Amino acid sequence: MDPRSLTPALRVLRLCLHLLTAGLLVLAALRAHTHAGVAAAAVTGAVYAAGSVLRPVRESQRAAAWWLGALCLSWLVLLWLTPEGLWVAFPLYFLQLHLLPARWSLPAVALTACAAILSYVRHGAALNPGVFIGPLLGAAVAVATVLGYQALYRESERRRRMVEELIATRAELAAAERHAGTLAERERLAREIHDTLAQGLSSIQLLLRAAERALPAGSPAAGHIDEARRAAQDNLAEARRFVRALAPPDLEHGSLAGALERLCGTAGPDGPRVRCSVSGTPAELPTPYEVALLRIAQSALANTVRHAAASRAEITLSFIGGSVTLDVVDDGKGFEPASVRPSSEGGFGLTAMRSRAESLGGSFTVESAPGQGTAVAVSLPLPHPHTLPHPLPRAVPRPVPRPVPLPAGPAGADA
Repeated sequence: MDPRSLTPALRVLRLCLHLLTAGLLVLAALRAHTHAGVAAAAVTGAVYAAGSVLRPVRESQRAAAWWLGALCLSWLVLLWLTPEGLWVAFPLYFLQLHLLPARWSLPAVALTACAAILSYVRHGAALNPGVFIGPLLGAAVAVATVLGYQALYRESERRRRMVEELIATRAELAAAERHAGTLAERERLAREIHDTLAQGLSSIQLLLRAAERALPAGSPAAGHIDEARRAAQDNLAEARRFVRALAPPDLEHGSLAGALERLCGTAGPDGPRVRCSVSGTPAELPTPYEVALLRIAQSALANTVRHAAASRAEITLSFIGGSVTLDVVDDGKGFEPASVRPSSEGGFGLTAMRSRAESLGGSFTVESAPGQGTAVAVSLPLPHPHTLPHPLPRAVPRPVPRPVPLPAGPAGADA
C-alpha cells in the first residue's frame, strides 16, 4: 500500500503491526534452542522489512503476492525449526487478508492456522485445548477485524459518494431553480406586456381609426390623428416583438405543435412512451395561449413521469370550432383528484394549471381514479381578431376523454 494513501488511523495500525511482528520474531529468536532457529527468525524479519521498504511491493499487487509468498516460506522454515514461530502466524493473518483477494485470503489463513497447530504438535508439545483454540481463535479475530474494517470502509465510501451526489444534486437544483425563475419572470413580463401595453395600444389604435373616420373631410386634426395612429401601430408591433422575445425557448423556433412534439422526447429512457397528435385545422394562437398550453403539457407530463408509473402517455392538441383543446392522458396508477391538495413546495400542480387556464377564460378538467387512469383536459376559446381587450368569454367545459387505452397515473398531481 502506498503510504501516501494512508489515513492517520491506518498509519497507526500499520506501525502496530510492524511492532507486533518484530516483537514476536525477537521472542521466537530468544526462545529458539538452536542457531538455525535464530537465523530463520532473522531471515523472516529481513524479508518482512524488505516488504516495507521496496516500492514495487507497495505499488504492485503481483509483487506484493510474491513478497507474501516469500515471507510465508521463511516463516514455515522458522516454524519447522522452533515451535515459538507459531506466534508469528497472527500478523501473517492480517497480511494475507489485506494483500490477497477474498477467494485466496481465507484459505491462506486457514492453512496458516493448520500449519501452526501441526508444528506445535510436531515439536512434541503436550496436547491441550489451547493448542487448537489459540491459532484458530487468532485467525477468527483477524478475519473478523479485517472484514469489519472493510465493511466500515465500504460504508464510509458509500456515504462519501452520497455526500458528493447530494452536493452535485443541490447545485443542479439551484441551477434549475434559477433557470425556472428566469423563465417564470420572462413569462410574467410577456403576460404583463401583452395584457397591458399591447392591448392598450391596440385599443388606442382602434379608437383613433374610429375618430379618423368620424372627422369631416379636410379637418386639420386628421393629420395628427393619423400620426398618432401610426405611432400606436409601431409601438404595438414593438410590444409584440417583446412578447415574442420573452416567450419560452421551446416556442422560439417553431409552432406549439412542434414544441409539444419535442416535449415527447423529454420523458427519458426509463419514462413512458409519449405520443403527440394534432387534430382539426391548426389556427394561429396568441403567444399567451401557446405559453399556457405548453406549460400545462410540461407540468402534466412531468408529473406522469415522476408519479404515475405509466408505460404510455398521449398528448393531443385539438382545434374544434372556436376553441383549442389540450388533452394529456397516461396509463399509470391513477389517483383521486378530490384528495389532492396544493403542494407545500409550491409545485406546478392542479391548482396552478387550473389558474393558468382560467386566466385566459378557459376550462380545466381532470378525470382519474386509482387504477383507472388519468386524463387532463384544457380548453381555451380562440380569440377573434381585432377584439378589444375585454375579458375573454369562458370556454364551455367539455367531457374529459376517458383513458380507455391508457388507464393512468397522477399526470395532474402536484409536483
